[in-house]
Amino acid sequence: MLERWGRWVHRRRRIVLALWAVLVVAGAVLGGSVFDRASDVGLRADVESTQVDRRLDALDDDGEQVVAVLRGADPVDAEVAAGSSAVVEEVRALPGVLDVRDPWVTSAYELVAEDRSSAVVEVDLDPALGEEEAMALADRVSAALHRAPFPEVAVGGDLLAERTFVDQAVQDAARGEGVALVVLLVLLAVALGSLVAGLLPVGVALGSVAVSLLVLAGLAGVAPVSDFAVNVVTVLGLGLAVDYCLLVLARFREERAAAGRRPDAEAVLGRTLDTAGRTVLVSGLTVGASLAALLLLGDPLLTGMAVGGLAAVTVVTAAGLSLAPALVAVAHRRVPPVDRGALGRPARPAGRSFLARTTRLAQARPWPVLLGSAGLLVALALPLLGLQLGASDARALPPGSEARTVVEVIQADHPDIATAPLEVLVDAPVGDPRLTVLTERTTALPDVEEVLLRDGLPDGWSHLTVLPHGPTSGPGAQRVVADVRALGRDVPVLVGGPAAELVDSRDALGSRVPLAVGAVVVAAGLLLLRLTGSPVVAAKALVLNLLSLSATLGVVVLVFQHGWGGPLLGGTATGSLDLTTPLLLFMFVFGLSMDYHVFLVARIKEEWDRRGTVRPSLDGRAANDRAVLAGITATGPVVTLAALAIAVVFLGFAAGELVAVKEVGVGMTVAILLDVTVVRGLLLPAAMTLLGQRNWWRPGWRPGSRTVAEA
Repeated sequence: MLERWGRWVHRRRRIVLALWAVLVVAGAVLGGSVFDRASDVGLRADVESTQVDRRLDALDDDGEQVVAVLRGADPVDAEVAAGSSAVVEEVRALPGVLDVRDPWVTSAYELVAEDRSSAVVEVDLDPALGEEEAMALADRVSAALHRAPFPEVAVGGDLLAERTFVDQAVQDAARGEGVALVVLLVLLAVALGSLVAGLLPVGVALGSVAVSLLVLAGLAGVAPVSDFAVNVVTVLGLGLAVDYCLLVLARFREERAAAGRRPDAEAVLGRTLDTAGRTVLVSGLTVGASLAALLLLGDPLLTGMAVGGLAAVTVVTAAGLSLAPALVAVAHRRVPPVDRGALGRPARPAGRSFLARTTRLAQARPWPVLLGSAGLLVALALPLLGLQLGASDARALPPGSEARTVVEVIQADHPDIATAPLEVLVDAPVGDPRLTVLTERTTALPDVEEVLLRDGLPDGWSHLTVLPHGPTSGPGAQRVVADVRALGRDVPVLVGGPAAELVDSRDALGSRVPLAVGAVVVAAGLLLLRLTGSPVVAAKALVLNLLSLSATLGVVVLVFQHGWGGPLLGGTATGSLDLTTPLLLFMFVFGLSMDYHVFLVARIKEEWDRRGTVRPSLDGRAANDRAVLAGITATGPVVTLAALAIAVVFLGFAAGELVAVKEVGVGMTVAILLDVTVVRGLLLPAAMTLLGQRNWWRPGWRPGSRTVAEA
């Protein structure tokens, strides 16, 4: 069927390209709207901290707050105080400013650092303001505060920090990905020996991302779309599209060379899709089924990621089966023959490629290679045992940005106001002895600094504000969340606030992620089983992928949690990873690892089927070894080139300024390099060599009966 499809694409190549051109233009024009429509995905509505936030917001919806840190002068100095008071009064007079807390006009002296090195000003905005109105007012407040008589003024707060995040993300994407795509084009053009050949994968990748964003924008019109969905579309779209196009292009060159001096381009493209097209289809189905399994869990965060992934995989698979072959059909005369390599020079023999050499090494010494490679991955994964997850805040912004400076100075010099409180709702009215006992026990907790009783709720519940020691979402605040919830044995208690949200997010994901991983692994395993017919090969692939993923996460923990290599990456260690980083890396690493594994195993299976009978003798083992070496030798160069190409793209992400983006970029670069060198280059051939013909075992099959192809 795929051969007939390839022939049809060749005959109708102009129609196929015209349809894709319309979709790409529509994606370029309309797909960008998804960035405005996408939103943060919160916790499920039944989560405790979400319930608290909603009940309190229904009573008194707080407006945005602008926070300023003023340094470089003594806040108590008479001249400084007089100038600062005038600025504060100017801010207070701005329409839409609800309240101002400062050390001079409102005499909030706790806003002055003990060493008098800095002062803090807090400005509350009217909650009735719309988002654009609040942002405009925040800019006016910031401009006024910058006129205060201090050498250093930094203005932040959630509203301004969020805008800085968005602006920085756009800058990072434009600079990092733009440069990465240029480097990618040069790399592919040099490696393939032709600018046209280098343009094909880049064009397919950009077109796939544009159409994927168009699909996502359409989905955003009928349902909420997560910010993570956009991230997933960008990364998976670029990664898979380059891989699929390179696979199709490499197999076309191979089939064209086998067809003789006057090849029939239509027949060659048909044979290309009959082989490489099947691999693209199985790879797309494998990755897509893995992502679809996440939808079964009903978690908003996982669902948002799965939606973006499914959009990208669907579009990229379609592009690999239609856009890529249509472009090859049009430009095949400009594609160098298979015996031409970098810069158009004669290609070196396939047996001298990197993966071919590592395969021969692994087959010559399978046990040492297996144990050494597996030991290296396990060692790299060990830091994962100390993984600490945290919520993103302004510290994820580039060093020196105003919003980040505000958070850092307040945490260092103003501990009394650095910690956001916990909001506790108690099902007991004011005066109830149970409330009194709960308040006393909460006050006595070792990590609690202060407990305040607020106005009661209309439904008879009471409201306590609990101020923990330490940072807002630090270990102390998280212990207070657990301790207060444990005190609710005699009276119902609900705990909210930033620390409670982090605890709830971590617990919700902790309870669902094992199920999500299991669903993804089962779906991928079944499709690999369908591709190879061997439970052994399928199970081995999953084990190798999980090893690669664990090692990658371990390296990311070392770099971003413990600070290894921090100066090289801009000193970004914050003591924890962003809560979403392991999930995003799981999606990306598992998807691309399965991609490369399908490429290699599909060709190994093809070579195995071609080699005939499996006997309980050395012939069976020799046939397996020859199939493994031939399959990796044939596919190794395209896998290596694809890995280098995608690593260039991910380095563009790693070069960004946002810490969460750096985490994903560095993690993906490490994952790709580990996967192609250690996992596919050493572990895979070593394991397949040791298993021999048992690689192709399946229920009812015995060595010496029939080949898998004949069974």
